[in-house]
Amino acid sequence: MSSSYDVIVIGGGVNGTGVLRDLALRGVKAALFERNDLAFGASGNSSGMIHGGPRYLTMNPDVTYASCLDSGYIQSIAPHLLFRAPFIMPVARHVAARQELDLLDAFFDVYDRYQPLKRGKPHTRLAGADLGKLEPGLKGEFEGAVTFDEWGIDGVRLCVANARDAAEHGSQIFVPYTVTALVRDERGQVAGVDALDRVTGRTLRASAKLVVNATGAWGPLTTLLGALPETALRVRPGKGVHLYFDRRLSNYAIMVKAIDGRRVFIEPWQNTSVIGTTDDDYYGDLDNVFSTTDEARYLIEAIARVFPVVREARLIGTYSGVRPTLYEWGKAEDALSREHAIVDHETHGARGLFSMIGGKLASYRIFAEEMTDVLCGSLNDKGRCTTMSAKLPGGDEIVPPQEIEATAGIDAISASRLVYRHGSRARGLAAQMANDPKLTEVVCSCEPVRRVEIHNAVKQEWAFDVDSVARRTRLGLGSCGGLHCAARCGAIVADLLEQSPACGRRMAYDFLERAAKHRSSVVRGTQLKNEAVAFAYRQSLLAIHPNATRESET
Repeated sequence: MSSSYDVIVIGGGVNGTGVLRDLALRGVKAALFERNDLAFGASGNSSGMIHGGPRYLTMNPDVTYASCLDSGYIQSIAPHLLFRAPFIMPVARHVAARQELDLLDAFFDVYDRYQPLKRGKPHTRLAGADLGKLEPGLKGEFEGAVTFDEWGIDGVRLCVANARDAAEHGSQIFVPYTVTALVRDERGQVAGVDALDRVTGRTLRASAKLVVNATGAWGPLTTLLGALPETALRVRPGKGVHLYFDRRLSNYAIMVKAIDGRRVFIEPWQNTSVIGTTDDDYYGDLDNVFSTTDEARYLIEAIARVFPVVREARLIGTYSGVRPTLYEWGKAEDALSREHAIVDHETHGARGLFSMIGGKLASYRIFAEEMTDVLCGSLNDKGRCTTMSAKLPGGDEIVPPQEIEATAGIDAISASRLVYRHGSRARGLAAQMANDPKLTEVVCSCEPVRRVEIHNAVKQEWAFDVDSVARRTRLGLGSCGGLHCAARCGAIVADLLEQSPACGRRMAYDFLERAAKHRSSVVRGTQLKNEAVAFAYRQSLLAIHPNATRESET
């Protein structure tokens, strides 16, 4: 099997899918190869915010400007995916508390100048006595607080929407395909890739005039596939850990100082509450990033000092990502630049290969535009960027959930979640359910996720197992941890992909095992014992032996 393209993009995070979409809208023939899954890395494991980044204002004001500017564009092209995330930053009473509050107030006066770019509200200064009225869970003596406005987003859905739009404009997407080599022509120019389908084992060679390495923290490893020197691309991977609870615990996001002075937060995020985040140099396995007990305790301790309810609330999981931060020696992780950069590897003897490094979820569209401008310049293509105004799939119209509820005959919560994830395209899913009542089956009651979404994830969004369905729909990420839905989801996915029932059971087991690892750093006592019993029971029902090979099961 062989294919030819103008551009091949390696990496299915927000930068890679953003470039692919920009290329497609300009009429450039392109393909994307992703080893694990769309949004598998930092894009799907971020703090879930398209935010301006006030903390970058003193070090990298250009980052704050670009993030705020792009936030405004992203709100315009995907309004269904955005939700407002107002923050409170309390100041505890101490000797210099008044001065600290004055400085914060002045600082956010400056940040307010950027707020109109992202449709944010200006900050406010609060007296200590007002905090309990706004957020009853706050405990302690406070001099006051400042508020500032940000926006939340589902990073996975953003990546999927970019990929979907690119595919509908002619691009091809290969998931999960491992690029095993960067192919060179007789002149030494990078001219394509060799790739391996991780599901079927089939190999593929695809040629291209240009290749983009958008693999984030995996970037240096990708360049080695083209026999480039180790110094050709350097990033400084930074691990960010988040913990999440089974419900919303606060009315507002709350930002506080951790024991080392870093700012961390708790935020209401979709149906959960999220605590984040750490920022530590990471040298481990990029395909298997898990939180540690120390990291979890660090975050909980920081939040509990002013919001003690987190100590009694039920933690149901963690997620971790690795930022592809620009490389610098000698700086603390927090002080590293969040700028982005494009590397032309012609200087390393690999003409035709470009790498994208650094950047933020909030400014992905600008980064993608810059990269696409470079590619089109090399191709002598005069196409114009339209990604700041062309709507992402589902973003063309705000659909009232009541319409979906009436069409599909489903409950209001299911309808609202469909509208959030799919925007106007929830109408198509509702029509499918109206025509085939079997598609209304609730597979995951925590979120909830109905059978129609699993079909859509597999048929339209490149999902190929339970884990990839969960990434797109949040199936199994609620309070049951997948114990009530993973097996059913696995059976549905296996049937859609014409695989054996044993493959479906293995998918479910793999998902449950990985979810258990992500919870291992935060569950304790009775919850730990109950989960161990429930997992063993589910393993027996799935008829999976932990040491069995997939071949022996089939």
